[in-house]
This record gives sequence, structure tokens and C-alpha cells, in this order.
Amino acid sequence: MAPTEQLSRDLTSSQSKHGGRSRPTVLVIGAGVAGLAAARVLQAQSFKVVVLESRDRVGGRVYTDHSFGFPVDMGASWLHGLCKSNPLAHLVGQLSYALFDMEGNKVPQHLVTEVGLAFEALLEETKKIREEISTDISVKKAFSTVLERRPDLRQEGLRYKVLQWYLCRMEGWFAADADNISVQSWDEEEVLQGGHGLMVRGYGPVIAALSEGLDIRLNTRVRKVLRRVQGVRAITEDGTVYDADAAVIAVPLGVLKADIIRFEPRLPDWKEISIKDLGFGNENKIALFFDRVCWPNVEFLGVVAPTSYGCSYFLNLRKATGHPVLVYMPAGRLANDIEKLSDEAAASFAVMQLKRILPNAAEPIRYLVSHWGTDPSSLGCYSYDAVGKPHDLYERLRTPVDNLFWAGEATSQRFPGTVHGAFATGVMAAEECCRRFVEQNRDLELFQQPVMAEEAADYTPLQISRL
Repeated sequence: MAPTEQLSRDLTSSQSKHGGRSRPTVLVIGAGVAGLAAARVLQAQSFKVVVLESRDRVGGRVYTDHSFGFPVDMGASWLHGLCKSNPLAHLVGQLSYALFDMEGNKVPQHLVTEVGLAFEALLEETKKIREEISTDISVKKAFSTVLERRPDLRQEGLRYKVLQWYLCRMEGWFAADADNISVQSWDEEEVLQGGHGLMVRGYGPVIAALSEGLDIRLNTRVRKVLRRVQGVRAITEDGTVYDADAAVIAVPLGVLKADIIRFEPRLPDWKEISIKDLGFGNENKIALFFDRVCWPNVEFLGVVAPTSYGCSYFLNLRKATGHPVLVYMPAGRLANDIEKLSDEAAASFAVMQLKRILPNAAEPIRYLVSHWGTDPSSLGCYSYDAVGKPHDLYERLRTPVDNLFWAGEATSQRFPGTVHGAFATGVMAAEECCRRFVEQNRDLELFQQPVMAEEAADYTPLQISRL
């Protein structure tokens, strides 16, 4: 039997107990959190599900590396909602940080606090700016306007450099430079209460739990998706064909932007515009493993500089996990520039930044470098609101097209750029798919009622977030 015929048979031959009818089949393209969540819900609702993943692993932009001999998250690693009701809250601790100038002098904590309050005031003032303007502008331009009006918020000397560090951290949150971030929409995302914390044992166990029992085909890169009257057909890089009744598209926005997957017939204009106009940024991690600790016992070490591009911050895994690891986290243009370097040169750059504040720091014994911006299975890190583009692009990207359903962090209007947002959209895509089949096959008793989002929370914790 030819491979294509066998695959088609695998997807369609499973018979239900209801009159010998075949169970409906769904392809899930992408085994990140959104795709895995969708697959689990659909499988629980009696669908035959096959997950197609281009990588040699599951998890997508959630990736826990063990090459140091212990888990290090090189993708998503944060948890939101540090409250008693959160079952994962005991894994994390409150964040603290120490800032230094480029001569290695520690910035007084009272100054850091004072500038932090000024930065918060700046953000509040940008809300007034956007009420006055008819066209969107960038956060950077809005800051300049605010500082012209509010000289009391201007910072000089070391204070100015600390302000740039706060801006650097904001750029890390959006994985984009401030001159690309929309002032109209920078605060549209809903942030869960309780602060932020670190997944101490990594996200590996979460991904393992989500993927358990699913039919996942690794090293299977989809190149073409055809919408047909009776279903969908996915054609992979090696020419293998998968036929199904519907598909969930759960690949990163960067992959969609690059037209790696060709859709036939073409997607509607409104869908293509949402793909084109949504911002998609980049943030990377350079993990440095030392044989001894030579830094303060805080979660973050920061380097202040005259520009946000020149600022740096390191995540200290030693405090949370007990392992002597610092993780350098460049974002936006800096992340793109560093990604052009070899791994050795990128690690050397991170060490150089560290030695600006700790001249006697030891050389790392090993290092890891992520490449989310050039990885063909991601081509970036996570989405953000670009200047001049409407916030409802997320919802447009999530909206189904015939029997194609869409999921992923870039389809979450409430929680873009987050793992819990990705998970929730996977559940929603599965629900929409299930409802569609119920409406089209009311005479069949193949389905339970669609799983509601709050019930699907049992599959995995939802209080999870960005890199």
C-alpha cells in the first residue's frame, strides 16, 4: 500500500460505536501549547486527531533543555498569578534585582525605586496622549511628547540610564523596540494578578502531560493546506498527504508571515491582512553555566546605559533553582543582531556585558544560545501590537475560515504573547471545531457537548506566561 493511501486510511478508518460510522478526523498543525491543547480537547470529544509537527520535539516555543544536567527553559519560563489559589505558586518566589552602571558601580536602590515610579508616571501620561491624537504613534514617540510637557519626569545622568533600563525591560515584554510598539494598544493585554515567577523545574513536565496519548508525527513540516468541499488536505515537505475533515492551524505567526505554508484557495483578504499587520518580535536567551556563583543573590542583574539598546539584564537561576546559571535576555533589534553571531560569539558578548558589572566574574564552563528569530519553525518569538494597527487583529486571526480553525498566542486578544493565551486559544479552536461538526451532523450521536474553556483548565495549569 502506498504511503499516502495508508495515511488516509489511518485518519478515516476508525469506526465509532454508532451505526458503524467513521469518526470525524482533524489535523492539528503545530505541536506547541496551543496545538496540544486543541488536540487533547478534540480527542476527548471522540475525534480522530493527528498532530503534525515540523520539529523533532513537541512544545514549540516552550523548550526545556537538559544538556547542563538540569532543566533550563530556553523558551517560555514564567508563571503569572502568585496567589494561594494558584497550585503552582509554591514553585516560585518574588522577583528582586540589582542594577549596575557600565563601570560596575551598583545603582542605589532608592534611585532605582524613584526612577521606577517616574517610568510608571510616563506610562500613565501616554494614555492622555493617545486620547488627543487621531493617528497612532509609537511608545517611544509618546514618551518624547510626555517629557516635553512634563519636565518634572525628565531624568538626568545616572537616572536617565536607569530609565532606559526600564524601557529595555518593557521592550523585552513585547519582544520589540519601543519605536515599533503601539501607544494605543500597549496596555490592552490583560495581566493576571499576583505578580510574576519562574517555573523552577522547567516547562518540560507540562508539555509532557499535554502531549501524553496523542498521535504526534514529528519531523513533519507542512508546506501546503488545501480546503476542499469534503475536508482539508495537508501536504508535507516530503510530499506525504494527510486528508481530514478539518484542521487546526497552530503554527507561530512568523511561519504564517513567511508563507512557509501555502493555502489553497488563498485565505480571505481579512485573514491575510491580520497575518501581515500583527507585530511579531524576537527575544532570545543565552544561558551561561558557571562552576561557582560570583554575583549577588537577586533574580535579575541589570546593566544601565544611555540607550535601551545598550542596556542588559540577566536572569539569575541560582536563586530559584540552586544552579549557578545566568541567562542573558536580549530583545528586539538587539536580539536580531546577536542572532547573526555564532553561538560562541553570542556567549562572549553576554559574558562581556556581565563583566561590565562584575569585572572579576569567572568564564562560564558551558553555554546555550536560542535562535527563535531564525529558527524556521518559529521565525520570531511572540506577537505584539504594531504602530497604527488595530488590536482586533488577534481576533481576526483566530476566526475560522471554512473548516480551518486557528490557535496560538497571536490569536489571543486577551493574552497575546503568553503561554496561557496560547493554551486558551487551542481550547477555543477545538470547541469551535466540535460545534461545527455538531451543527452539520445533528443526526449523529458521535459527540459529547463541547468542552467549555473553564472545564478544559483541568488539562494543564493556565497561569503561564512569556519568555
